Amino acid sequence: MTGETDLSPARLRHARLAIAAVFCAHGAVTGSFATRIPWIQEHSQLSSGTLGLALAFPALGAALAMPLAGRVAHRFGARTALRGLLAMWTLSLILPSLAPNLVALCFALFVYGATSGMADVAMNALGVETENRLGRSIMSSLHGMWSAGALAGSAAGTVAAHAGADARLHHLVAALALTVAGLVAVRGVLDLRPGQDAQAPPHFALPPKSALYIGAIGFCAVFAEGASMDWSAVYLRDVLHTEAGLAAASTTAFALTMTVARLAGDRVVDRFGAVRTVRAGGVLATAGGLLVIGVRHPAAAMAGFGLIGLGIAVVVPLAFAAAARSGPAPAQAIAGVATITYTSGLIAPSAIGAVADASSLVASFGLVTLLAFALTAGAAVLRGRPAAGGGSLAANRDEPAGIQP
Repeated sequence: MTGETDLSPARLRHARLAIAAVFCAHGAVTGSFATRIPWIQEHSQLSSGTLGLALAFPALGAALAMPLAGRVAHRFGARTALRGLLAMWTLSLILPSLAPNLVALCFALFVYGATSGMADVAMNALGVETENRLGRSIMSSLHGMWSAGALAGSAAGTVAAHAGADARLHHLVAALALTVAGLVAVRGVLDLRPGQDAQAPPHFALPPKSALYIGAIGFCAVFAEGASMDWSAVYLRDVLHTEAGLAAASTTAFALTMTVARLAGDRVVDRFGAVRTVRAGGVLATAGGLLVIGVRHPAAAMAGFGLIGLGIAVVVPLAFAAAARSGPAPAQAIAGVATITYTSGLIAPSAIGAVADASSLVASFGLVTLLAFALTAGAAVLRGRPAAGGGSLAANRDEPAGIQP
């Protein structure tokens, strides 16, 4: 990648703050939407079953559109592409609440997911490029900023819902505010363009095999995340018979654990390397799963869910970083990993429910525990590929000595 020549330490610090703000804005859209789903369901007059069908369309749109992000970045450059894709994503927040019926909602959510996925690939690719130039890990904290944005968006949405605000007005105001914030943030990111001899990526292409292996690690982490986010409160209520308030608190605690761990994760990665960090995270998440299913007490279960969140928090950021360095087409590899993780997030809640219906919720979280253990076994796929000089790419090396402070 080529582009601006001013890559001084001050410029790189500014670029890091800018891309972090982009991640935060992206997350805030998700949080703003999620809190108003009940209003959208009522407005569109949907049953729970038809709502579930509609909510599959964001993942479908993302999966089909994400491979296009690399070509857009190649055509317009990283900054310009991110500016357009992020604006499309933030403005798409307006669409779902306007849908009067199931067909319109499915179309709106397809567009919502497609723009989300393309912006996701573009900002992660630029985040990895910024990390490469800084020479130290930043991807964990970038995803932590996404989580912080999602929490902020959901908090604002909760206030709006509690006040009885019309979601159409709420989402219009939120979309316009986040679009402005996103456009301001994008002005500070690195302005990178492909070299003159760089070949344009294909419109659609299968991800490289290395990205599939990396995506499998991301799949395990996102499955555990989705299961814990959507089912932890149900587990405490139905299995451990806790009151509703305490059960709900377990979900909030899990989300906060994920956010804090991601914000602090870069220091751990810089100190121990990606592979060792994920292996240790797998051990923590496995221990948390065993605590949830083995000790039938609310305090133990909440501690267990916290350990799961702590263990899996940095896996997806590291998977995106490893994918970008796994071959000559970073955006294509990131799109492949993102597609796998989106799919995992889509199927995890329903898979947990299916296992619970066939057996029990305890068995469902036994499956989560097995996938957490798979992180320990498969972490080696995140090891940095050899660079031209014979070493490993610094910011993705498993040897912490290779990462500059």
